Amino acid sequence: MNYFITAIGTDSGKSLFSAIICEALEADYWKPIQAGYPRDTDFVGGLLSNLKSDLIPEKYVLNTPASPHYAAEIDNVKLEVEDFDIPKTDNQNLIIEGAGGVLVPINEKEFVIDFPQKWGVPLILVANLYLGSINHTLLTINELKRRGVEVKGIVFNGASNPASEEIILKHSGYTCLLRIADEKEINHAVVRKYADELKRNL
Repeated sequence: MNYFITAIGTDSGKSLFSAIICEALEADYWKPIQAGYPRDTDFVGGLLSNLKSDLIPEKYVLNTPASPHYAAEIDNVKLEVEDFDIPKTDNQNLIIEGAGGVLVPINEKEFVIDFPQKWGVPLILVANLYLGSINHTLLTINELKRRGVEVKGIVFNGASNPASEEIILKHSGYTCLLRIADEKEINHAVVRKYADELKRNL
């Protein structure tokens, strides 16, 4: 099983959920484009307990914490979707983490969402809950539906807001795969706890 992890925006919890699903599936992890430091690959690797997950090096590590199209311009790097292929590994499961949200540009014409479309990989959407997140989530969902992207489900991250979650699920038709609480500390035990829950829902 290969899944592409995206979100409604930056800092929505993609890397945390990537660690959780890698732990659940004992999957390998790959972030094609890293813009700025610290590296999300290091964050995910530091939360895994299983011995089967491999961390696959990024295709590009850009120096500036910015939109990939701009960070690549600063580093004099050309990013094009056609140059990216899913790495071959011995693991049957691969988790691919995108950069930012679905319409984050990687160049003047292409966006992050073009990756899972090219590869035919189902997507999992992470939505963090805050004032305005209903609008941002439904706008993202509308774009995914417009493009005909296969979506496995949605993950809610942060303090529970049943009213927001209910309206998002109603209008999206998506399945809620996991609810991640606003944890005081993120560690191996927390990741394993959510990984066990996620395995029951996938």
